[in-house]
Amino acid sequence: MQRRNFIKLSSYLGGFTVLGGFSWLLQPYKKMGMDMMGSYVNVIEGSFDYDLQVPNILSSNGFTLTAQSSTAQIIKGKSTHVLGYNNQLLGPTIKAMSGLTVNIQFENQLNEESSIHWHGFILPSNMDGLPQNAVASGGSFTYQFPIQQRAGTYWYHPHPHQKTAKQVFKGLGGLFIVNDSEESALGLPSGDFEVPLIIQDKRFYPDYSINYSPKPSEIMTGYLGDRVLVNGRYSPKISVSTKWYRFRILNGSNARVYNLALSNGTSFLLIGSDGGLLSNSELLNSILLAPGERLDILIDFSNYQIGTELFLISNTFSDSVQGSQSFKILKFTVEKQLSDSFIPPTTLSTISLIPQSSALKTRTFKIGGMSMNGSMMGNSSSSSMQGMHTINGKTYDMNRIDEVVNKGDTEIWIFDNSMGQEIHPIHVHGIQFQVIERIGGRGVILSSEKGWKDTVLCMANEQVKVIMTFPNSPGTFLLHCHNLEHEDDGMMLNYQIK
Repeated sequence: MQRRNFIKLSSYLGGFTVLGGFSWLLQPYKKMGMDMMGSYVNVIEGSFDYDLQVPNILSSNGFTLTAQSSTAQIIKGKSTHVLGYNNQLLGPTIKAMSGLTVNIQFENQLNEESSIHWHGFILPSNMDGLPQNAVASGGSFTYQFPIQQRAGTYWYHPHPHQKTAKQVFKGLGGLFIVNDSEESALGLPSGDFEVPLIIQDKRFYPDYSINYSPKPSEIMTGYLGDRVLVNGRYSPKISVSTKWYRFRILNGSNARVYNLALSNGTSFLLIGSDGGLLSNSELLNSILLAPGERLDILIDFSNYQIGTELFLISNTFSDSVQGSQSFKILKFTVEKQLSDSFIPPTTLSTISLIPQSSALKTRTFKIGGMSMNGSMMGNSSSSSMQGMHTINGKTYDMNRIDEVVNKGDTEIWIFDNSMGQEIHPIHVHGIQFQVIERIGGRGVILSSEKGWKDTVLCMANEQVKVIMTFPNSPGTFLLHCHNLEHEDDGMMLNYQIK
């Protein structure tokens, strides 16, 4: 970080140590609609007259993903320069059966290094797309790994050191859907009635090009866009029939949290989250979804009249200034009358809880603190504040092992944001975990946290306790905040399975 930025930051935070933290500083900013020192960016709603685009589906076990510059119509009628896979904004939706070995050739045609991280997958560390394994511009790499987890909605995105946030914001990412026989036996809506939804917010320059230029304060809070996209299109609409639909939803935003609901207040049925199906379905009116998290929901349109319009919206929520605004995301229009015999199952899957008594060790990760000792990461620019976000007082060093665990061991990890005032969705690579308890803050486990997870939301003043059993696959993996500005700013550690 350049010296003038550190001095500027210090002037904002003067007396931090003496006066006991940030909470006293935050109140006036929160009253003005601000989070930490960054202005909250209000969402601008569009006309919802742009047809929803469903990404292409790749179902082969061998194919190529090429990261490259391209153009797309994000805003209807306007051309935007983007990054994407296979010459399109976002990548194809990959579908594969559990137990299959996939072979994916990655070609990097960007002008900088990149990689592909397979988010939520249990796989060898050299296939995980780690920053230390980034592929140089013009290079290629073959990702080959067995699919070892249950059916679920997973995803993929780049993970190069200090470039992840920019590359994701400019368009790199895609869904990876895993199926298995247990899920297939349920007869859930499929084909045209199973719709993937990748929700992201973007910011644009006047010429409609994507504006990724975070100020120092926006690295502190995370970079928010003012227009919400679904599957790469702003203000989209989808025509539906009078049937049950399955929506697989990813929050692919850099930093924005959504409180998803239907505009008419009706309920939807939650059937799955990050790591696949829940034990039982739950009827909900709204659910929080943080960056990196996924939801699997069913919506019943069978009782609506032809011509009915309703919206998927983000409701207000009280745990952050991000929740100060309600806005529409996607318009549904009921246009076709069809009969439907589908009856949603209440029992979905068997999830065996990991006994807490089996844990051999408990580790605590303090994720809410900020390093003020001037030990910053390199490669910073005049618009960055590299190294201000830490875990256990450390910023990321790709050559340092921060924690060592034993393969096959069960451990409890506590993500401690009890002294923090920022939002931190915490993601652990190479494993699925179970949420045991949330202490402080909201103090509850959400419905979407009752199954297998790989990302969990820690709001301000919260601790979240999780339990996991490490796979019998030695190697190095990551623990980090999935607020991508925080991640690139150093809020990431290496852990090693041995």
